[in-house]
Amino acid sequence: MVPAARVVFLLICLFAVLANGATRNYKFNIVMRKTTRLCSTKPIVTVNGQYPGPTLSAREGDTVLVKVVNHVKYNVTLHWHGVKQLRTGWADGPAYITQCPIQPGQSYVYNFTLTGQRGTLWYHAHILWLRATVHGAIVIKPKRHLPYPFPKPYKEVAVILGEWWKADTEAVINQAMKSGVAPNVSDAHTINGHPGQISSNCSSPQDGFKLQVKSGKTYLLRIVNAALNEDLFFKVAGHKLTVVEVDAVYTKPFTTDTVVITPGQTTNVLLTTDKTAGQYMVTASPFMDAMIIPIDNRTATATVHYEGTLAEASAITAVNVPSRNATSIATGFINSLRSLNSNNFPANVPKKIDHSLLFTIGLGINPCPSCINGTRIVAAMNNVSFIMPTTAILQSHFFNKKGTFTTDFPGNPPVTFNYTGNGPTNLQTSTGTKVYRLTYNSTVQIVLQDTGIIAPESHPIHLHGFNFFEVGRDVGNYDPKTSPSKFNLVDPIERNTIGVPSGGWAAIRFKADNPGVWFMHCHFEVHTTWGLKMAFLVENGNGLNESLPPPPGDLPKC
Repeated sequence: MVPAARVVFLLICLFAVLANGATRNYKFNIVMRKTTRLCSTKPIVTVNGQYPGPTLSAREGDTVLVKVVNHVKYNVTLHWHGVKQLRTGWADGPAYITQCPIQPGQSYVYNFTLTGQRGTLWYHAHILWLRATVHGAIVIKPKRHLPYPFPKPYKEVAVILGEWWKADTEAVINQAMKSGVAPNVSDAHTINGHPGQISSNCSSPQDGFKLQVKSGKTYLLRIVNAALNEDLFFKVAGHKLTVVEVDAVYTKPFTTDTVVITPGQTTNVLLTTDKTAGQYMVTASPFMDAMIIPIDNRTATATVHYEGTLAEASAITAVNVPSRNATSIATGFINSLRSLNSNNFPANVPKKIDHSLLFTIGLGINPCPSCINGTRIVAAMNNVSFIMPTTAILQSHFFNKKGTFTTDFPGNPPVTFNYTGNGPTNLQTSTGTKVYRLTYNSTVQIVLQDTGIIAPESHPIHLHGFNFFEVGRDVGNYDPKTSPSKFNLVDPIERNTIGVPSGGWAAIRFKADNPGVWFMHCHFEVHTTWGLKMAFLVENGNGLNESLPPPPGDLPKC
């Protein structure tokens, strides 16, 4: 017999482990691998030789340690997209914002805890254009004693949407920056790394990802948009999809036949296999309602393959692919998103606002004597094109090093104009490494206003270090007198990445309860490269629990 006291002690230890979480250890080797797509073979940068990279799996409350070893010729960092990084800003990953990059032959251990989050996030390189191939899913299961707030799925599958270039992406963007014009678009879209059968003349049905399913089951698809520069529609022929979570936040479930997802976003859907047999096409196709912008218009395909169906004898049920400018479909999907806002998962929307900001986002043109037309296309927030520093802003802030950045990022546009109409005649932007300072625990509202300078676009804006609530959106210009009357302050969707509508605005709110330096930028990689980015500097609060700790000893040096 085991003594009762011993049983009680073991139970206490078990509950302590469940409450505090486990430690998950990973080793990510950044290596080159030759990969064949679209009739051509080229070396790409990968995690552990995999494209997409391996899935990182953990539970809410777990501590994750990832040792990243750089075996390639490029400098590398990894960003854990959507992880809140509470007081672990040193592990956030954007190059020259929170860390200097990991140089060839060097390594760094990312150490963070998954606090108050469960669902699907993802990781990716956060330097140059390496995230085109360096990315993978993060699956955060609920704590062991907590069920999903929806029917338990039979199986869970990560579905990563991406873009593929036949050329080296670094060469693509370097040539564009040298010439001053827009870069070439990708050659195909991908689903779990494969373009599928209709993206290339040399593809065959075996080239596409195939999801094997059983009839009468429910599958949880964890969809990630890892594309560099394009919003995507996602569909499964003959099946409805029930949305239950976005950006690791549970939603009020709703059913749709089309998901729209911007670069950086994740969406979890339930797929019920209510057919008896057959093969059904899965598609990822571009959404871009600013029709003058060149895009990769190829549709990636995969198949849902029912158990017992002979591939040779069964035709594939096709998808009615949305047109690339199907704005009404995208708007209908986005307007259906609501936070679950239950007792267990409340929507704690800030009601009182300390900082009310208006950020214009869009393009501009600056002089460039060496460029083709004597000018360079740029992008900006509040007319500031961000200049990347040569050392990390977070390190400079922590050690009080002067000269890396300034704290005068404007909270409002320097010039007021008809943002979605005829813009100013002067298309030039200012430049600088500017951040906006926030006191600890202050509440923030940002209205992200698209501009029609050169062209309106749907910008996917990602905020590091925080989730935020999207309290309102509309087309046209934001009106501070009338627009707030339509805000949803009850159950707005909570996210880390938002698609600002073309020729419109979106309002977000968050609480600055995480000390450090937090990047905010467009997740169209071309716009980030052109300068559509800024950072928030959140000051320490009171005491150690509200302060950024010192950097780890192995933090890379510039």
